[in-house]
Formats: sequence, C-alpha cells, structure tokens
Amino acid sequence: MLSEIAISIIAFSIGSNNTSNAFGVPVGCGVISFRMAILLIGIFVTVGSLTQVKVLETVGSIAKLNCAMILIVLVVSACMIVILNWKKLPVSSHQAIVGSMIGAGVVAGTAKLSVFASIVISWIISPIGALILAIVIYILSEKIFSRIPVFVVERLLYIMLIISGILIAYNTGANELASALAPVVSSKLIPHVEASVLGSASLIAGALILGGRVIETVGKDITTLDPLSGFSAQGSAGLTVFLFTLLGMPVSTTYCLIGGIVGVGLLKGVNAVKIKLLKKIVSIWIVSPLTAFMVTYIIARVVL
Repeated sequence: MLSEIAISIIAFSIGSNNTSNAFGVPVGCGVISFRMAILLIGIFVTVGSLTQVKVLETVGSIAKLNCAMILIVLVVSACMIVILNWKKLPVSSHQAIVGSMIGAGVVAGTAKLSVFASIVISWIISPIGALILAIVIYILSEKIFSRIPVFVVERLLYIMLIISGILIAYNTGANELASALAPVVSSKLIPHVEASVLGSASLIAGALILGGRVIETVGKDITTLDPLSGFSAQGSAGLTVFLFTLLGMPVSTTYCLIGGIVGVGLLKGVNAVKIKLLKKIVSIWIVSPLTAFMVTYIIARVVL
C-alpha cells in the first residue's frame, strides 16, 4: 500500500511539472487548448510507460533500497517538484529522484556512483544538444517554408507542433515516469504494468490540477514564441530525449525544452532571451539534485 501511495505522489508531481514540456509551447502559441493537451498527454504517457523499460532499468540500478528507503526517496522528490512547480519554476523530476536515490543509497551502502556519473554527463549534454538542434531545425524549416504559401505553412506548423508534443508526451512516460517507477519496480514491490497504469493516472491528475502554472513559464516567459520557433524548440527537445531514452539514460525533457527555447531565442538576439529567468532556472538545475540528496540522506540517517 505504501508503494502505491508513493507512486501516486511522485507521478502527480511529475504531471504538475511536465504538462509544460509536452504542450506548453502549443498552448502558449494558441495552437491547442489545455483540455486537449491533457487528453493527448494521458494517452501517450501511458503508451510510453508501458512500452519502454531501458530508463527504468538504469535508474533502478543506481542503488538497492528497501521499502522504507524507497518511500523516503519518492516523498522527498515529490515534495520538491510540487513546491517548485507552485512557484512556477520548471524542475527536472529526474534530478530530484536520482539525487534522492543517491542519498538513500549512500546511507544503505549500495549507491553505484559510476551509474550516477554517466547520468550527470547525460544531464549536461542533452540540453546543449537540444539547443543546437533547435537552431538547425529553425534555419532549415525557415528555408523550406519560404517556398510554400503562407496559409499552408501555418497549417503544417500547427500539425508539427502537435506531433512534437505527442512525442514529448511519449517520452514523459518512457523516460520521466519510468524514473519514478524504477525504485518500486526494480525492487519487485509492484509489477511494471500495474505501476505504469497507476503512475499514468496520477500523472494526468497532476497535469489537470497544477499543470497550467508551469505552462506559463515555459510557453511564454523565457522568450516570445511564434509557431515556427515553438516547433523548433519542442521538436529538438522531443528528438533529443527520445534518443537518450533509446540509450537508457534518464534525461530531463524540461531542460531539453528550455535548451531548445533558448536556441531559437538566440537566433533572434541575446536580448530576446530573458537571461535573469534563465539564470534562475539553471540555479534550480544545480540546486535541486543536491538538495534532494541532502534531505534524503539526513532523513534516512535519522529515521532508519
């Protein structure tokens, strides 16, 4: 029972944060309604969670933990994500979960630092790769669309924004939700299918109740997005995370999307990117795994 509660809490928190990843840009651009975004997220998150297990296996191998440790890891992670989401700041659920698992693993003496190191390298490379890819997609798309009638371009961009959003929703299930399920599934406390269904349902609830807050930050606040720049940012994030998912690496859709948004913003000039907000987001990127590690380490030391 405790495992089911823990999964529900962390998946709810991921839904509150990651709605912006999949459809923050299309909603921000006015391409799709919030309700339709939630429906598509629900479908494709579930498909991703049920069909991909590589990331789940990687995160599950970080440390061997007992039921009490797993509960501490997921509750600490969920609290961090919900609090930062309420403050309208996008945070990586991976960083909170992985940081907490390392903290618990150090206490238990089972932490695999080599696995953690490879994950951290992926965290650094992935948003930079998404930034570069967004610039490439934007430039190529601009050249192609210059030869097509404007009304056709608009329709194509709307369709591609929705498709890229669907890809990110799939990645959310295959990568981000998989990270949350990893501790309980790898410990065989709950079967994979049961955990995926419960996690997906809780994620959708989080998206419905709190998802609209971070959508404003990602979709509108970092830089002004038109459909072309929105598609370039979102498409680059979706492709980047999908590649890392195939490699079994838990990377942040949130930070890949932000990397993509910054990439298209830089094409418009540095002044188009809100550097102050970006610095704040980067600071959260550094602080969140460290905080998760320390809080989980202290609680595990005191309680267990």
